[in-house]
Amino acid sequence: MGEGGPIQVKRRRHTPEQIIRKLREAERMVAEGKTTAEVAKALEISENSLHRWRNQYGGMKADDVKRLKELERENVTLKRIVADKELENVALKEVAKRATPRSPRPTGSLREASAADATVRPDTDQPLSSGVDR
Repeated sequence: MGEGGPIQVKRRRHTPEQIIRKLREAERMVAEGKTTAEVAKALEISENSLHRWRNQYGGMKADDVKRLKELERENVTLKRIVADKELENVALKEVAKRATPRSPRPTGSLREASAADATVRPDTDQPLSSGVDR
């Protein structure tokens, strides 16, 4: 790698306490007149991480950061619960849609239904012929 190229920094996860400590150290170094690139190199982090941490954690104390991380974890858990409930609701709606009763079917035969609906001749108590040969 030649001079002036990007600085390669080993990837590492930092705890909130480490981030706050490094941000305080960075503020001290900048106050001494060092550039952002020099500060990042001295802290063994990338300039992008330094800027991101300043935006995300600037002015926070270690306890604040711990609380923020705790709330973020709780938020993820709650979002997962809401998503699960939504899936349950969709599934229940599908089951309810399939379980809805269809239009009722007549229980008797067509002949019984038509005989019951026919008008009765008054003199013989026999149903009137509907004109259909039986």
